[in-house]
Amino acid sequence: MISLARTERLSDRADTGLPPSVAARHACRAGMASSTAGVANGFVQGNLAILPEKLAASFHRFCQLNPKPCPVIGMSDVGDPRIPSLGIDLDIRTDLPRYRVWRDGEVVEEPTDIMAHWRDDLVAFVLGCSFSFEEALMAEDLPIRHIERKVRVPMYRTNIACAPSGPFAGPMVVSMRPLKPADAIRAVQITSRFPSVHGAPVHLGHPHSIGIADIAKPDYGDPVPVEADEIPVFWACGVTPQAVIAAAKLPFAITHAPGLMLVTDLKNKQLAVL
Repeated sequence: MISLARTERLSDRADTGLPPSVAARHACRAGMASSTAGVANGFVQGNLAILPEKLAASFHRFCQLNPKPCPVIGMSDVGDPRIPSLGIDLDIRTDLPRYRVWRDGEVVEEPTDIMAHWRDDLVAFVLGCSFSFEEALMAEDLPIRHIERKVRVPMYRTNIACAPSGPFAGPMVVSMRPLKPADAIRAVQITSRFPSVHGAPVHLGHPHSIGIADIAKPDYGDPVPVEADEIPVFWACGVTPQAVIAAAKLPFAITHAPGLMLVTDLKNKQLAVL
């Protein structure tokens, strides 16, 4: 399990002569492999799903049917590792801290680049990430426990079923942030302005109501404490495609490692709906 407490932060290696987003990607190319929470503040981060062209249309439809967990903010041409709308110099094969290579629904490798796995028939999808709305939450002095503790956000598979498309079907994954009730109400108001990065929470309180048996044991990321005067607040999460890839037992796919995202040149303020 990768934790900021046990790895050098991307921001610790940032090249101050470059924009923060570009410096973060360059650090990834140099082999950095830590969480991107709190890195390149102000810039949009993205979840990644890379699939063969023959599955791309079905996955795109899956995202359209499930916009809360899977808001598409960028998509590559077939076989092209570039997505210029997200970053002129961006190379999807090298610019994330760590990837997951999937075969038959199982993770078989977690490399720091995917040059050896890239193929001419692959299509990359970049999905909005909750790290974008975290900036807005922190601007309102709302606490973000996993950033405070320098760990990855806790994420959980739920009993909330996604709308299916072709082979893509399975449970929604959610991320959790503990908040006091008054802060949770404010968080709903704030994150509602960011529909392209998951928007408002999908559930507040009572983890068992959405199929989470033990809040202290996330399926992805790291656990964080929920204090007695707090409630867990759950947002749809861009790790959902990974649960779906596992459920569908796809022969081949590539994703990001949970919590280790693509840093783009888009600005978070561009995504806010006034």
